[in-house]
Amino acid sequence: MHTETDDDLVKRIASGDRLAMKVLFSRHQVRVYRFALRLVRDETMAEDVISDVFMDLWRQADRFEARASVATWLLAITRNKAYSLLRKRREAGLDDDFAESIEDEADDPEIVLQKQDKGLAIRACLDKLSVEHREVIDLVYYHESSVEEAARIVGIPENTVKTRLFHARKKLGELLKTAGIDRGWP
Repeated sequence: MHTETDDDLVKRIASGDRLAMKVLFSRHQVRVYRFALRLVRDETMAEDVISDVFMDLWRQADRFEARASVATWLLAITRNKAYSLLRKRREAGLDDDFAESIEDEADDPEIVLQKQDKGLAIRACLDKLSVEHREVIDLVYYHESSVEEAARIVGIPENTVKTRLFHARKKLGELLKTAGIDRGWP
């Protein structure tokens, strides 16, 4: 079964095959979780998103039309679920307990040392990008999606993805230069 294609597994899931669901889940759970985490920036919320995504897969497997890969379909569902959850969260507002749990972002000595780490600095620069730019960078570079797949996931034309990538790389280069990091591309 582990050599079956994702499309074959989805067909089996549509007929109620729980083992096929377990196999597909094990193949894609990490990718889906990481993408959700980058969007919602909260581990608990990302876990909620991943649960919803795979629950939708179980319920809607018979609707999969194979216009894109299963991975692309799952990331599109993840994106929609994550943004929906963020909208609900924003509408609910902050409660006192949540507001108290927000960390003070002032740098202490430990943070200053951590910022010297190039990986942390790059992530910090990525976090400064707009949501739209961060999203396409994440899909294309971290999830290795093609421009076409990223366009399907985000629901925008391919040329818009290319434009966002161009501007995101330019802005990221400026941010990295300001942070004193050689960006590693011309």
